[in-house]
Parts: sequence; C-alpha cells; structure tokens
Amino acid sequence: MYRKIRNAVSLLSLILFPLTFYYFSPVLPMQGASEGLIAGSLILFLFLFLSSLVTGRLFCSWICPAGVIQDIAGQSRTKAVKVRSISWIKYLVWIPWLLLVLFLFRRAGGIQGADFFYQTEYGVSLTRFADAVIYGIVILVFYLMSMIFGRRAACHTICWMAPFMVLGKKTGEIFRIPSLKIKTDPEKCVSCGRCSSVCPMSLPVESYGKKGKLNDANCILCGRCIEVCKRNVFTFQIMK
Repeated sequence: MYRKIRNAVSLLSLILFPLTFYYFSPVLPMQGASEGLIAGSLILFLFLFLSSLVTGRLFCSWICPAGVIQDIAGQSRTKAVKVRSISWIKYLVWIPWLLLVLFLFRRAGGIQGADFFYQTEYGVSLTRFADAVIYGIVILVFYLMSMIFGRRAACHTICWMAPFMVLGKKTGEIFRIPSLKIKTDPEKCVSCGRCSSVCPMSLPVESYGKKGKLNDANCILCGRCIEVCKRNVFTFQIMK
C-alpha cells in the first residue's frame, strides 16, 4: 500500500520536474540574495526545514524528483554505499553555500523582498534551450552518482536540501515534537537482514530492529523495511 502511493506521488513529481526544476535550485538563492530577494527555491528549503520537524525526511523518498532518478538507477545498480564514511561530505557543500547566501544578502543591504517565481517564465522553469541543458546535466549527475558509487550516493554527498531536513529533524527531537517515525518491535525481530538489504539509503536497518525505533538522520521514511519484513517488526507511528 505504502509503495503504490509513494510510487504514484514520486512519478508525478518526476513528470513535473521540467516545470519545477528551478524551485529546487541551489544557484537561484545566491542570485536572489545578491539582489536582496528570497528566491522560490530558498522558500522551499525553509519549508523543508519546518516540515521536517514533524515529517523528518519524508520528502526525500516520496516527492524529491532527484531521489526518483537515483532510485531508477538503483534498480540496476544495487551496491550499498558506506554511509558513515561519506555522509559528512554534504555539509562541506551546504555550510559554505549557506554562508555565501547570507553574505550576499548582507552585501545587498539585507532582505528587500521575496519572489517565489524568481528567474522563471510564468512559474515554469524550462523555457529556454540553456535551461534544458542544465536540466540534462543535473539528471545525468544524479543518475551517474548512483550507478558509480551506489544507492542514493548523491543524497549522502552533494544534496543541498538534506541538511535542512536533518537540522529540522534534530530540532524536533530536541524539543520533543511528535513526529512521524518508524517504530520497531524488538520482540519480533529475528535479525534476518531483509530490511537492511532493501534500504535505499544503505542504512543498517536491522540494527534498529532491537531498539524500539528507527532513529537515523539518514532515514527517508520510504517504508521499504515495512514492506519486506515478514514479521511486521516495523510500522509508521507518530512518536516523540
């Protein structure tokens, strides 16, 4: 059930990606900041931070078109990535990027306004050949990273949106805000490893089976562990 709904939503997101492409851009916030404007993609990133207080990284598996592209690659390239060895890389991307955006706002004299449709034509992203070229390059990068380095490698390394959601998730936990999590039943878990083998984020899901909940900053709440577990160890639940 979860998989059918997730696949339908993800497919729709991928189909609409040529229209929504710029709303995920890390470049437009910098361009907008240089003019004192909050661009549409920065508004989305701030929304992801707020939503992750209660939904964690659900966006990554259910909506993000870049995630869909990587999952498509993952169907033929099932290699797991070494999560602990590479997850820190995305912060080397995110922190300098965020500092640059703040610097550009400061140089522009502060925030002058917001333009959700910044650099789009009537809200549509791809209207020029140059836009299509950039779009194609981005698609290729995300696809090849999964094919070369393993499942959802880009999520662990170059994604500029993931840190917003990780920070939101951690903030929610600090303030004990009830949020969507995957609960585990330790008594039912037999450590068969099926859950770990299908995790698109290459997490050691099996190790959480005995802990009461799957509480990992890299969990994207895709529900694959719920689907494959024959003993119903995993369930979605609102928890603190």
